[in-house]
Amino acid sequence: MQWLRKIARGLAAPALLLVIWQGVCEAGWVTPQALPSPYAVGLKWMEYLLPGQAYDPASQSWLMWVLSGELLRDAGGSLWRVIIGFLVGFVLALPLGLLMGANARLREFANPLIQVLRPIPPIAYIPLAILWFGLGNPPAIFLIALGAFFPVLMNTIAGVSQVDSIYLRAARNLGASHSRIFMSVILPAAMPFILSGVRIGIGTSFLVVIVAEMIAVNNGLGYRILEAREYFWTDKIIAGMLSIGLIGLAIDLAMDRLNRHLLRWHRGM
Repeated sequence: MQWLRKIARGLAAPALLLVIWQGVCEAGWVTPQALPSPYAVGLKWMEYLLPGQAYDPASQSWLMWVLSGELLRDAGGSLWRVIIGFLVGFVLALPLGLLMGANARLREFANPLIQVLRPIPPIAYIPLAILWFGLGNPPAIFLIALGAFFPVLMNTIAGVSQVDSIYLRAARNLGASHSRIFMSVILPAAMPFILSGVRIGIGTSFLVVIVAEMIAVNNGLGYRILEAREYFWTDKIIAGMLSIGLIGLAIDLAMDRLNRHLLRWHRGM
């Protein structure tokens, strides 16, 4: 019953917002073009799942209804770009972060350049990305990788460089080699920081993919929102935004569960 109460508390605020939103629309305080009602957005969301047909749950099975929808194709395209771009950024950032965290001289050498590049948002690279890679998936993946790179890099550097020296001295006194110290002491101690960077990097990747899809590609949730804006389909814009929010929530919950599983030893400390 505790998990039911937890879910109920989590749904209370969204439910209250929907009630207020519907009440404002029913009272006529805003025009449907500026802010459609939650009911209208829900209908559009259903049509987004199954384009070209009116929403009728009894007309076909849920499986066919969902699998044939436009929304899942767009969401799948966005998720594919996020996964590929994040993996590229992660693979580049993790070893560099481990090296810089463990080597103070390398950190001092590279830190000024990183601190200059880190504040530049990935969106600012859009003209260069299109110039270098053209249109399509390559510039979008480049921007996503860039968005994931720095959160993973900075958190990895912080995690490795802040390992308590008492653990390192204890391992050396026990005769551990450098590689054993790195694998058994430094990496586990830095893992909470690394996973925090991964979680932030995935969130940043999803933000970047929406902007990239509005410019460089012709499918995905970002592209669909831009298309809806061109035709003043406000209900579809909000439906796409809600879809992004739900997918982001699912990703964050999955990462939280993964962190809890991998760091269960850390909580015990």
